[in-house]
Amino acid sequence: MSDLVHNAQQEFWRPPVMQPTSQTLPDACRRCGTEFMVGAAFCHICGMGRHHRVSAGTVNWTKEFAFLKALEFASVKEWFGLPLVSLCSFFIGTAFLIMALAQGFRSVQDFTDFEAIQLWRIQWLMAACAAFLVGILLKSRKSES
Repeated sequence: MSDLVHNAQQEFWRPPVMQPTSQTLPDACRRCGTEFMVGAAFCHICGMGRHHRVSAGTVNWTKEFAFLKALEFASVKEWFGLPLVSLCSFFIGTAFLIMALAQGFRSVQDFTDFEAIQLWRIQWLMAACAAFLVGILLKSRKSES
């Protein structure tokens, strides 16, 4: 068996000593610092792509909506105890009610202006009623208990 290994510089039962060609460290995730598994395209801890590069020229449009984190929408949903669709229709209905009340602050020149303002107020109130009705109808039975 020793005659199978030609030009061996050491004994055949020891593994050959590999000369490092370059100092390459194993790839690590840029988000969590975990070393990637062999052949993995994504980090097994946080899910970030292995070859994901963020170039300086790309615009991160999600930072434009960072102000929404201040609203803590989940805690607002919990406080009202409503599902998302019902909560949105509640807020829309509230906005319609505010618009109906704001119609009263318009200046009236004559009776036709007064009739027009009252018509607009009726339309805003009907829209508010429709939004509240949608919220009631789309409220799930699970949110009641």
